[in-house]
Amino acid sequence: MEELYISPMHMSDEEVATRIQKGEAELLRVLMHRYTDKLTRYGRKFLSNADNIDDIVQDVFIKTYQYIQSFDASLKFSSWIYRIAHNAFVNGLKKQQRGPILMPDFDLDVFISHQRYVDPKIEEREYAELIQMIEQGLEKLKPKYKEVIILYYLENMSYKDISDILQVPTGTVGIRVMRAKEQLKKIYTDMKMDVEKYIHTTT
Repeated sequence: MEELYISPMHMSDEEVATRIQKGEAELLRVLMHRYTDKLTRYGRKFLSNADNIDDIVQDVFIKTYQYIQSFDASLKFSSWIYRIAHNAFVNGLKKQQRGPILMPDFDLDVFISHQRYVDPKIEEREYAELIQMIEQGLEKLKPKYKEVIILYYLENMSYKDISDILQVPTGTVGIRVMRAKEQLKKIYTDMKMDVEKYIHTTT
């Protein structure tokens, strides 16, 4: 009985990666098609002043192919490739800043309710305003907090996915998100932005 042919475009990322592991190197183009725009957007948010984002993203795909045999197909491919991208963008940031990036842990209360953020009843206009508000504050955040906000709010990733990408416990991801939110609240206060409909504080 002939094996049913499935177009690579209809395969999951994990299935495509497995085929590449087995020697079908040309299928890398499928993953590049799926992830180029996503990784470029991620990079532009994280390295806002870099003019070599496209080169870094291409390097991410080169490393993806070089290390594809280390990918465990029982895990999410997206977290794996974002981990490679994370390392590449951090290296790019170090070159920009010409020094080490210090990333200590913190613990503060939240001010934006994630439940409200993902509530499907939120009007599209308000959702767009929230994203715009977050983006306006990003440039003033330290790299460590900037990245978790990008991944959590703008890339719509779960704490578990971010944990896999950053190689830290999910609890640490939560701490970083909370600290980032607190810093954003101060930034918006200084900017005199109206954030009350998006913000709640806890005690």
